[in-house]
Amino acid sequence: MTDARSAFVYITYIRAEPQRVWTALTDTDFMPRYWFGMSIKSDWRAGAAWRLENKEGKLFDSGEILEFEPPSKLVLRWTHQSRPELTAEGPARCTMTLEPYAGATKLTILHEIERPASKLIEAVSGGWPRILSNLKSLLETGDVALT
Repeated sequence: MTDARSAFVYITYIRAEPQRVWTALTDTDFMPRYWFGMSIKSDWRAGAAWRLENKEGKLFDSGEILEFEPPSKLVLRWTHQSRPELTAEGPARCTMTLEPYAGATKLTILHEIERPASKLIEAVSGGWPRILSNLKSLLETGDVALT
């Protein structure tokens, strides 16, 4: 039997309290500093819509917040909007979990979709490491790793 699902998992440890990491992940004004000028616009509650936009307001991704449990779990329904071949794949699910770990925060990203060989998952697997490296560096040193 073959797996009809594609998934990407990324785990990083950030020398910061879970609440500080959570705030960085959900603060629309802070996000552009580590997310290459992008930010999520939302009411930040379960059932709310969300949009990932660049500083000019161009829409890249959108969806719904499925779970919102500060400061430990955020689950998003995620549909890509700017590349038609990725939009055609339909919604994915992105789960972010934060756990205290040895004086730091263990941040796990699980981005998955119910289709094999997903081009969307291939695309996010290149983006998440860059975004989260910047987040880690920014919270630990005050500056991003990549520009």
